[in-house]
Amino acid sequence: MRRLLLSLLCPMALCALTPATTLAATLPPQDRDWCGQVAPTTSWSVKNVDVLCRIDTVRHTWNADGTLATDPSTPSGYRETLTQAISINFIDYGNPRPDQPAGAATRDVMFVAGRFGLKSFDVTNPKKPKLLDWLGDGVDDPFLEDGNPGNGAQAPRRGTIDDMWENEDMDVDKDRKLVFLSRDPRAYGGSTGNPASRSGVYVIDVRNPENLDPISFAETPTGHTTTCVNDCKWVWTGGPAPNTDQQVQGWAGRPIFVTDMRDPRHPKVNPVPIDTARNDGVTDYAHDVQVDDSGVAWVSGRGGVRGYWTKGRHFDPVLGTGRVATADDPVPYAGGGIEENVFPPRTSSRFIHNAERPSGDDAPDPSYGDLIYATEEEFAGGAFPNGCANDGPLFIASLNGSYGGEAWRSTPDDKFRLKTVATWHPFGKEGSSTTTDCSAHYFEIKDRVLSMSFYSQGSRFLDITNPTNPTEIAYFRPGTGTWATYPHKGYYYSADRNGVYILELNVKAGQLRRPVDTAPLRAAVAADANGPLSPVTFAAPDPAQEASAALERPVGGVCSLPLYE
Repeated sequence: MRRLLLSLLCPMALCALTPATTLAATLPPQDRDWCGQVAPTTSWSVKNVDVLCRIDTVRHTWNADGTLATDPSTPSGYRETLTQAISINFIDYGNPRPDQPAGAATRDVMFVAGRFGLKSFDVTNPKKPKLLDWLGDGVDDPFLEDGNPGNGAQAPRRGTIDDMWENEDMDVDKDRKLVFLSRDPRAYGGSTGNPASRSGVYVIDVRNPENLDPISFAETPTGHTTTCVNDCKWVWTGGPAPNTDQQVQGWAGRPIFVTDMRDPRHPKVNPVPIDTARNDGVTDYAHDVQVDDSGVAWVSGRGGVRGYWTKGRHFDPVLGTGRVATADDPVPYAGGGIEENVFPPRTSSRFIHNAERPSGDDAPDPSYGDLIYATEEEFAGGAFPNGCANDGPLFIASLNGSYGGEAWRSTPDDKFRLKTVATWHPFGKEGSSTTTDCSAHYFEIKDRVLSMSFYSQGSRFLDITNPTNPTEIAYFRPGTGTWATYPHKGYYYSADRNGVYILELNVKAGQLRRPVDTAPLRAAVAADANGPLSPVTFAAPDPAQEASAALERPVGGVCSLPLYE
């Protein structure tokens, strides 16, 4: 039986309260084929990708009185509605025996978050995943005084994490077996502008993945994404847009708040935010955090990407002295805004969705310099004849010149911007559609293959061996909408509006060097007389100079998708 999670506002109230409805007894996970139908459909566009499995992710339907709607024809016995998987993470529960190779797993568990809550699957055999537990199904869920309050005529559904939002970058503590779920103020029918809409972080004990156990809730002024720093002993939570009270403080978006998770049953939120003044001096939307192999935490959001040391002694370029970095008092390292005058031109600061600095086998040759990979989330395409041609792309930028605290001194009158090395966008590329809703979203880099989503343009796989000319080597566009594509143990797991697709590439970085044909994009943009952009000037890269051009090449003639002038 799961433990009961107390409200932070009224920790003694549980003694006098009971769940609003009596839900059915626990149902064991159905022994069924969770892969569903994987045969290609007419909506699919696929190249160099084998689709092994699709795991349907569903929500239950609720009656007006707050009880679960039953449907004997569905596998669970309750009425199910297909819904999207938003984020995925993994924990290896393997206990290798002496006769096994080092690191061999005996059990691999995938955690999937969405509006349905949190689900755990055994994916030791990726072709035969098995549902282990579902937190948010309303069946023997713990009593969450801070959970779904219901809305309108619907009775309160306390005891569920159904209609959670948004967890789009769910993080896990693989050592202590914890999952951190961000509660956005829009969860449970709330809104970003309403100060009464609560946000924060749920901590889920997953030591037994068959029994997902919420153990605490930390209420924070932010709640869109939560990321581990310093081995998950602290977490950083950012976003979304500000409520009316925060707007009065001059915030254009919510910054990062730090929570001490050394005792995950009693988390402590630092009331002083960090990564403030990120958009040329204005405190703006800090969207996501990615920690690189060196321990630098890269915070992305409106105004660009900025990296921080979170432990150890380092030189602080803003203060001009050496000091010790901590999770709630980090030391600035490098970063900056992304140029507005490159593809596609913007009239204001770019909203950088997430960023990564790869190293080791994941990174290109060091001779290309210190690079940051970043995506812009922007849905401008619907306003123009060419659909998503103007939606946000992938950027590859040089960190050179940003180590002196320039990003922390940038102002509207004296802007600092990172030098763009290359951009990439799927519009007009092979396997693409002409639909809208194809902004860049989450990506990861493994063995110099960058796997990322572009919403309705699906999962895209880029060879970044030469970062000045990222080359698409594979794609999978199921015709729905993809949030993120995660590499894991030789496979890729795609969080999609149709559930989770398990993919396998049949090509590796370096095998295909011919850039994808961009002729359809050139023709489409040239024909766009009503758009705000001037025609594209294309200069084909000289193959003889590929190995030595590096960062000295002029921007505009180096990209698989060239820059706008």
